[in-house]
Amino acid sequence: MTLRISSELHNQLLSAAAASPDAEICGLLIGQEHVERIIATRNVATDPRRRFEIEPEALFAAIRMEREGGVRLLGYYHSHPSGPASPSADDEAQASVDGRIWLIIGAQRITAWLMTEDRGFTSIDYQTGN
Repeated sequence: MTLRISSELHNQLLSAAAASPDAEICGLLIGQEHVERIIATRNVATDPRRRFEIEPEALFAAIRMEREGGVRLLGYYHSHPSGPASPSADDEAQASVDGRIWLIIGAQRITAWLMTEDRGFTSIDYQTGN
C-alpha cells in the first residue's frame, strides 16, 4: 500500500507542525484514492505538549460525511514537536485498529503507518507529488 499526497498538502503539514513547536498538532486526512484534503482540528488532549486527541466533533462529522456517501476519512495526522516521526508508546496505546492511515510529523519529516491487529504500527509507503 502506498499513500499519495500532493506536495502542497505535504508542505502544509510540515509548516503547521513547525509553527507549533510547543504542542502537537492533529487532524484528519480526507480523500478517495489519495489524500485530497486535510482538516486541522483542535488538540483537546489534557497535555497537548506530549499527547494529542482529535476534537471529537470534527471526527464524528467526518465519519458521518463518509457514511452519507461523501469522501472517505482516510486517516489521521499528528506531530511530535520534540520527537521523531515514528509512533510513540502513547500512540500505540491510543490507536484503534480501524484500517485508517496515521501520518506522524517529526523532525521535519512525515511518515505513514497502519495499526495492525496485534496493536503494533506497520510502516507504509508515502509518496508526494502533484
